[in-house]
Amino acid sequence: MTTTLQEAFLREFHAERPAVTADAFGGGRAADGRSSYEILCDRVAGDRRVLDLGCGDGLLLELLARTGDDRQLTGVDLSPEALQLARERHSLSGATLLEGRAQHLPFAGGSFDACVSHMALMLMGEVEQVIAEIARVLSPGGTLACVIGGGAVGGEAYELFVGLLRSAVMAAPAAQHIPALGDRRVRSRDGFDSIVGPAGFAPVEWETVPIDLSGPVEQVWASVSGVYDVGPLDPPTVASLREAFFTGAQELAMPDGRVPCGMKVHVATARLR
Repeated sequence: MTTTLQEAFLREFHAERPAVTADAFGGGRAADGRSSYEILCDRVAGDRRVLDLGCGDGLLLELLARTGDDRQLTGVDLSPEALQLARERHSLSGATLLEGRAQHLPFAGGSFDACVSHMALMLMGEVEQVIAEIARVLSPGGTLACVIGGGAVGGEAYELFVGLLRSAVMAAPAAQHIPALGDRRVRSRDGFDSIVGPAGFAPVEWETVPIDLSGPVEQVWASVSGVYDVGPLDPPTVASLREAFFTGAQELAMPDGRVPCGMKVHVATARLR
C-alpha cells in the first residue's frame, strides 16, 4: 500500500511538472563543467544497450544518443506526460519509451549492458525488488550507474531553502504533506551496498560531487522549488515561502547579483558479477 501511495503521488506531481528534474539539474555544473546527467553518461561510455529507469522527459537518453549511433536506448517511467516529452525529442525517435514500474520490468533477462537512473532510484519503493529486476535484465558484467541526491552545500541558497521549507511543511496540515518516498538506505554508500550486494553486484564505487546551481534569484528559486515537498502546499504558503527565500537569498547574493546555490549528488556505480 505504501508503494501504491508513493507512485500515485509521483504520477500526480509529474503530470503537472513533467520536466521538473531536467529543468532543475540540466543547467547545473560540477567543477569540471559537466552536468550530473553528463557525469552519468560517462559512467556507461561504450555500453551499447542502455536502460534508463525513471527517464522522465528524456534528457539523459538524449545525451546518451549523441554518443553513439548504434546505441539501443530504452526508457521506463511512471509518468505518461514526461514520456510524451521524451517522444518529442527528435534524437529519441529510435528509442523504446515505455510507461511502467521498475519493480516489474517487461524485458527478457540479459537485455541490457547498462542501467542508468538520474535522481529516480532514491524515490522507488520495494527497492530490493527494483535491484533484483535490474540484475535480471543486465548481462553479466553489466553496469548500474545512478545519481542520487546528497543534500545542500553549506552556506548557500539551497541550505537556506531547505530550512525555510522544513518550517513551512511543519506548519502545514497533514493533508499537505507528501508520502515518504523511497528507501533511505539508497542515499548512503553502506546502505546502497547492502541492497545491491545480495543481488549479485560488486561493491559500489561512490563519488560525491557538488553541483553548482547558482544564478539570478528567480532562476535559483525555479530550481529549488521543484522539490516534491512544495507540490501539495497551498498557494499562500508557497507565496510566503518564496518571499522569505527571496529575502534571504538577496543577503547571499554575490557582487554580480548571482545567488550562490549548490547541491551535492552521489554518483553510485556497481557492476554485476
